[in-house]
Amino acid sequence: MALSTTPPPGTPVPELIDRWAATHGRRVAELVWLNEDGGITARLVAEDAKDLFAKFSRDDLIDEAERMSWLSSRHLCPRVFDFVDDGDQWLLVTGALRGESAVSARWRAEPDRAAAAVGEGLAMLHTLDPDDSLFGPVGWVGDVTDIDHLVIAHGDACAPNTIIGSNGRFVGHVDLGDLGVADRWADLAIASWSLDWNYGPGHQAPFWEAYGIAPDADRIAFYREAWGPAPVSL
Repeated sequence: MALSTTPPPGTPVPELIDRWAATHGRRVAELVWLNEDGGITARLVAEDAKDLFAKFSRDDLIDEAERMSWLSSRHLCPRVFDFVDDGDQWLLVTGALRGESAVSARWRAEPDRAAAAVGEGLAMLHTLDPDDSLFGPVGWVGDVTDIDHLVIAHGDACAPNTIIGSNGRFVGHVDLGDLGVADRWADLAIASWSLDWNYGPGHQAPFWEAYGIAPDADRIAFYREAWGPAPVSL
């Protein structure tokens, strides 16, 4: 697995993004995200209208569209504006959150504040009642008998999927295609691990303090092994 990153200069805009933008009176202002599978997210702008984000993928985005639509009335995350199935490519168009990814240049420069926001966001998400979920267990977790506390889990709780406002507080989650029900440690293990990938060692304490729990080494090790190897850079 690879880390997602800002698209390098010269990255072409997918035709499906250009087509949607032209049809809806918008233009591509910038490409903001490139994921490990070649998916690209663009910021779309128009006069006298709020920004939108268009996520292009050659993997079906229906799971993410359904989960985001359900979650947006319950938790801080973007609102779904449109979903396009073009046969062998997909587009998910969402509203913008007022903030930046926890791994933007701004927040890489303040890793302790960013780590706290990641913990804050998961603490908020995990207050939702898992019995209300329309979605099943988080797929990569597998069968687990020793459950500490079932929650509605992000499922891919890496730091880039937390958006942070200008005041350093959590403002929303993105990349919700794996949202489901799991032990809270499935999210906590991967989120805390990703702090090392994205900021380097030494930024764990603000995360655990913001979430409000002490780390459990055994549960962390179990879920990291279930996840698989740590990613490498693109």
